Amino acid sequence: MQNIHIVGDSTVSSYEEKNRPQAGWGEMLQELLPLSIKVYNHAASGRSSKSFKDEGRLEAFAHSLNKGDLLLIQFGHNDEKEDQQRRTEPYTTFQAYLAKYIEEARKNEAIPILMTPVERRHFNEDGLLLDTHGEYPVAIKKLSTKLNTPLIDLTEQTRKLLKRLGPAESKRLFLWLERGEHPNYKEGIQDDTHFCEFGAREIAMIVCKQLHTLKLIEIMKNEEELK
Repeated sequence: MQNIHIVGDSTVSSYEEKNRPQAGWGEMLQELLPLSIKVYNHAASGRSSKSFKDEGRLEAFAHSLNKGDLLLIQFGHNDEKEDQQRRTEPYTTFQAYLAKYIEEARKNEAIPILMTPVERRHFNEDGLLLDTHGEYPVAIKKLSTKLNTPLIDLTEQTRKLLKRLGPAESKRLFLWLERGEHPNYKEGIQDDTHFCEFGAREIAMIVCKQLHTLKLIEIMKNEEELK
């Protein structure tokens, strides 16, 4: 049996019913895969590549990585923050921390996969999608090449999705609710970073397709639907 382990931030992590309809793409991946592939979502809200590692979260599950397992690594959102506990710099500390995840996976004969961060919904007044991650995705791509590590460019993939949907329709992917629309968000919410369940599932489908394209998984559930 092949296992998939995921590390990342709030765009990836799993949520309780009290947070619904908020969801992370990591918790949606299992439903797109056969039971022969087990998904373990270790992602945690608010973490960067630095704080996740410094809190011992990688070491907490690293012993369960087996030969041939996949370790999906998606950080960047919180590495951009200014606080000392999370901040990393793209071409120095960010790459250094990501390399630790790659090293840990390979030490256990698992396969690390670097992922650029999902794009935020940020359109200007002319309806053009703006970049929100600066040099972090570029740093991930360069590290992928340097360390010969498979890459899923989620930034680019999600940018394509957002551009296709446009400023109005893309709200359906995110945590956008009117006042009184949902009991968990009685005052409403306009969140252009975090996904609703529909959006998280759409991102998980992109991830699943990319894993299949990279030949890292052999079979998928509902393969025709995922093409």
